[in-house]
Amino acid sequence: MSLPSPAPTIEQAAARLASLLTYAGGALSDPERHDLVFEAEISVRPLVRLPAPADVWAVDGGQAVVADARCLQLVVTRASRARWRGGRFVLEDEGELRPQLVGCGEERTAVMTYAMPVRPDAAVDIGLLRDWGEWQAVSQSVEEADAGAMVLIDGDLEPDWRLPPSYLDGLFARADAGGVTLAGVTKHSSLARGGAPLLGQLERRAEESLGPRAMWWARLATTRPDSGPNRQILAARLDPDARFSFRVDVPAGADPESVLGSLSSLADDAAFPGYPYPLSVADRLAACPGWVRDDVWAQLEDGLDIAGVPFDVRERAFTDRHRLMERA
Repeated sequence: MSLPSPAPTIEQAAARLASLLTYAGGALSDPERHDLVFEAEISVRPLVRLPAPADVWAVDGGQAVVADARCLQLVVTRASRARWRGGRFVLEDEGELRPQLVGCGEERTAVMTYAMPVRPDAAVDIGLLRDWGEWQAVSQSVEEADAGAMVLIDGDLEPDWRLPPSYLDGLFARADAGGVTLAGVTKHSSLARGGAPLLGQLERRAEESLGPRAMWWARLATTRPDSGPNRQILAARLDPDARFSFRVDVPAGADPESVLGSLSSLADDAAFPGYPYPLSVADRLAACPGWVRDDVWAQLEDGLDIAGVPFDVRERAFTDRHRLMERA
């Protein structure tokens, strides 16, 4: 009987990671998506800042697990919106907290409650609940936006895989008819070349060829036609002081230089240059920090008190044994 190979050492793992991070070649990929057709050659081009749209909407989602009995959870999700119009914020909407029991089939009620266009046998989890809430908020923003507006989405322009491509088809069509531009901005992209982060490689190349304070953009890929409305996958550094570039998704018919140039005028915030500040506001509004979970838990306990559920029943259901052991 052969003996198992020895586990790799930290030094070996570090050496392998170093080889990936410093090798600029290899195939382009996105481990989280398989619907992209990458450009044969990626060209980094200078980006010129243009005036910002007069009307900008931003949408982001948040989620939290409030109570966890392992077989059953109480989760909350919400979708937040911010509107930047005429040079100031005129709307900062946290969005309603949506509580939902998940597990043992309880999550199936959400399909009807929120009119989710998913298959009857689709698995429903906190990720899908959050994603659907976000896209509902995007749809509402498109309907309320002025002609010529831009609607920004945190993340790529790709709904959860359980949502049908036809949903995005309809949303894109309504946005186009209303003269509204959709753009998805991904904070931390999984795009890779040769197993290493692609955007980091492009940032180094742009700094060498265009200078350390250059704004730039590059077209990376398009989506396959069978994966919903066709989209362009771009990368851009949106401010001269930005530490990082971002992945930006736009519809196939959009002019990337025009969209990114306008977007760059919304990305000159001193606190985090390079990231559109309407999305920063939406991100803050959507967050579900500890105090939000504590507040929902307090409301939950009030409801359990009214229902006459004994304290020991709740304790046995929801106490985290791992956390208790770690305290010992």
